[in-house]
Amino acid sequence: MSANSHAVSQLLWQGPMCVGWKRDLEGAVYHLANCLLLLGFMGGSGVYGCFYLFGFLGTGYVCCVMWGWFDACGLDIILWSFLLAMACLLQLAYLIYRLRRNTLPEEFEVLYKTLCLPLQVPLQVYKEIVHCCEEQVLTLATEQTYAVEGETPINRLSLLLSGRVRVSQDGQFLHYIFPYQFMDSPEWESLQPSEEGVFQVTLTAETPCSYISWPRKSLHLLLTKERYISHLFSALLGYDISEKLYALNDKLFAKFGLCFDIRLPSLYHVLGPAASDTGPESEKDDEEAREPAMPTSAQQTPPRSPLPASAGPPAPPSRARMSRPDSGLLGFPPQPSCTAVPA
Repeated sequence: MSANSHAVSQLLWQGPMCVGWKRDLEGAVYHLANCLLLLGFMGGSGVYGCFYLFGFLGTGYVCCVMWGWFDACGLDIILWSFLLAMACLLQLAYLIYRLRRNTLPEEFEVLYKTLCLPLQVPLQVYKEIVHCCEEQVLTLATEQTYAVEGETPINRLSLLLSGRVRVSQDGQFLHYIFPYQFMDSPEWESLQPSEEGVFQVTLTAETPCSYISWPRKSLHLLLTKERYISHLFSALLGYDISEKLYALNDKLFAKFGLCFDIRLPSLYHVLGPAASDTGPESEKDDEEAREPAMPTSAQQTPPRSPLPASAGPPAPPSRARMSRPDSGLLGFPPQPSCTAVPA
């Protein structure tokens, strides 16, 4: 045992001494290879750091192969340097393949930066959403209909990428759909996954449009499997529906001259046929009901004496309040009028 340990220590600490040192230095290829290896080992992390690392290492090992072939004339140097250079080149090829596989089309890249990046949605999650729509961008020509009222089934969810879509019901204009808004979010939210239905509005392209579309069944499977994506779509669809409600609210303001609150109940009756069928007779009755009763001579109060000048400026006259539609027009039942009981 002691003899073996003595042989090992002699081999490690008292190895064969160099008989003679070379007087000439190695060639320029050898020094270039070491410089490239030094730069390669200084590479960072990440995808581009790996490109830097394996790019310099592969080039350095190629220089080592040239040095072993022309100057050192050593077969082992050539073989090891060649294997290391091939490993670096294969790693570079794998990185390029990953980058090409993860690259999205231009439309989806812009969509991610506009809609999902402000919400800090991970890129891998966004790729799952894009994969569900098969990375297809569909188009609509001018005056081409996306959905027809009472005919088109609700079997997909679409997002407008470019152009403008007009929404109408019974030939009456409701609102517009602009880029990066869902085209059928109310229809999507109105049905359960097991239910079927048809569109209640008509969607027509006013300009050349492009959009992406998710099949209803595929998207429901994705939302059931991925809870984060389900919460993301709930937030996006809720915001989109609120934007459409505010657009309808602006339409009510333009129709009546007043700005209604979209939270009022039975607001649909304002846009329904009941509101448009009110004839001049009902309007006349409303005007008569709004006219204040003229006070009689017995009820007139005597004129007051004017205030002295030191009392300050007179109070400004009260502004006449703008008339508003009858409560029955908004869906509320008419309230009974109160009459005074004589003493």
